[in-house]
Amino acid sequence: MQLNLDFTGRHVFVFGGTTGINFGIAQAFVRQGAQVSVASRRPYNVQAAVEALAAMPSLARSPEGAAAVHGVCADVREFDEVGRAFEEAAARFGPIDVLVSGAAGNFLCEAKAMSANGFRVVVDIDLIGSFNVLRQAYPHLRRPGASVINITAPQSAVPMRYQAHACAAKAGVDQLTRVLALEWGGEGVRVNAISPGPIEGTEGFRKLMAPDAVAREAAVAAVPLQRFGSTDDIANLALFLASPYAGYVSGAVIPCDGGGALDSVKPTLERAGQEDAAAA
Repeated sequence: MQLNLDFTGRHVFVFGGTTGINFGIAQAFVRQGAQVSVASRRPYNVQAAVEALAAMPSLARSPEGAAAVHGVCADVREFDEVGRAFEEAAARFGPIDVLVSGAAGNFLCEAKAMSANGFRVVVDIDLIGSFNVLRQAYPHLRRPGASVINITAPQSAVPMRYQAHACAAKAGVDQLTRVLALEWGGEGVRVNAISPGPIEGTEGFRKLMAPDAVAREAAVAAVPLQRFGSTDDIANLALFLASPYAGYVSGAVIPCDGGGALDSVKPTLERAGQEDAAAA
């Protein structure tokens, strides 16, 4: 059986879709013909992403020859800003067929040294921001038929030193995914989450997983598949989850981590946290 992942005529909104994993997801949907909206809080990132996406090969292109792409600036922590972003995108491309919620923030810090504000910042971006995106997207989702994909992290299920804030926030994202799958399923909206492992080429990967050759070698040796992931690995899973072939999949939190987030991510992050604590 050949899978047809043609998203021509579909509106895909990737919140946080201007850099890293989320930009890779946006690229994948452009290639497959979707009309793609992206949002993040930095105007430069939005402009650069839109220009790059519009220049890509696509299954569906406008009469002018550009892929159908829209960008908007919005901070996930600002409920009203997020709402305006969805209103603008829906006015441009219509109801949202696929929503990817991927904004995230993180840093390494031992809990006893972390300020309340430091804890709050990560929870505000990862968890409150996810709620803001999902809640404000709801009126614009195609019903029935929409697919919602949250980007979570291994920290949601794997306790890690120096990651109290991220562990708590991402665990909340996982439960939010499951609850909305229950609440929105009757309207034909599916809600799932992807939990990426060590994905090469992202800012977090460079800073935390592979800051030098020694750390890189140790990290890749811990991955059961003996390689780091790519943004394409995550994007391919997102394409599948958004497609009719995953039409009976909802409420799932799916790892895409090379076979073992516990072995490959936890030791590396904890080692980096120990080094940061010692330096301080």
